[in-house]
Amino acid sequence: MHIGILKTDTVRPEWVGEFGQYPDMFERLLSEAEDGLRFSVWDVEGGVLPDNADIESVCGFIITGSKSSVYDDKRWIRDLEVLICDLHARRKKMIGICFGHQLIAQALGGVVAKSEKGWGVGIHCYDMDALGFDEQPSASLKLVVSHQDQVLTLPPGAQTVVRNNHCEHGGFLMGGHVLTLQGHPEFIDAYSEEIMAFRYDMIGAECVAKGRESLIEHDHEGDRVARWMLNFLAA
Repeated sequence: MHIGILKTDTVRPEWVGEFGQYPDMFERLLSEAEDGLRFSVWDVEGGVLPDNADIESVCGFIITGSKSSVYDDKRWIRDLEVLICDLHARRKKMIGICFGHQLIAQALGGVVAKSEKGWGVGIHCYDMDALGFDEQPSASLKLVVSHQDQVLTLPPGAQTVVRNNHCEHGGFLMGGHVLTLQGHPEFIDAYSEEIMAFRYDMIGAECVAKGRESLIEHDHEGDRVARWMLNFLAA
């Protein structure tokens, strides 16, 4: 399976040695779930987009998370929205994670904004619907999160499949070719801790304390989501 990754942010230099860049995190997560995968990466934040031949060469695309907001006035974000609309028209498989989840929603007619509920950090527990490509069916899901923005209104034709009290639209399916999640299956607990420490003043002491406690109380289910992603792309 050949998977495209659309890179929308850069890991801080002091963290790269331990965690790699965001595409590295996805490659590691998915390769632990299945052997023989191939990956191609496009630095969308740097202005590099796949051309038509590239699009045809992969089974689908993963759009990564980003510190940018989808409503920021940046050329690369607008260009990526155009690409998302093109991929949607082709019914090309897309998986959006965090920023990717939000940008797919916005590009296809949904609404994204900074949430009045504040930061989500640490591990959040979600209620979820049954998914045909989930090999470990469960009515709940636990994932590392790091976000202020949320999808407030779904695009037409989308169906929420993951939700909790903090985030009503924690993930959605659309047309059999779009899968999104607000959480980060590719993150590990140690990376979540680094982000909380770096953004401590921005997030606030109380929220960080709860986030750190959640890392102790709950097990992140990124490996389970890795199988979903692969099954979804292969279907």
